[in-house]
Amino acid sequence: MTLASRLAAVALASLLAGGTAFAQTAAPTAKTEPAATADKKAPKERSAESLECSKQADAKGLHGKERKKFRSECIKTAKAGTAAPAADKK
Repeated sequence: MTLASRLAAVALASLLAGGTAFAQTAAPTAKTEPAATADKKAPKERSAESLECSKQADAKGLHGKERKKFRSECIKTAKAGTAAPAADKK
């Protein structure tokens, strides 16, 4: 065997041996928390004030920003102790 063929054989052997060494490393595990993802999918319970204000907004036919503003004011006044907003601010 010539020197060049011996070097080629050694290089090939080292590549094959080195490849198997790298192939045996463990893959990184994904960190998933099934309990946390289940909690995110669960709907939040709505308060009585929120439900009542939503019904009032439905009755007035409010949508979008007007509905959001009405519900916000309605819930604030309901939690403060008054029955409902005094006037429709449309």
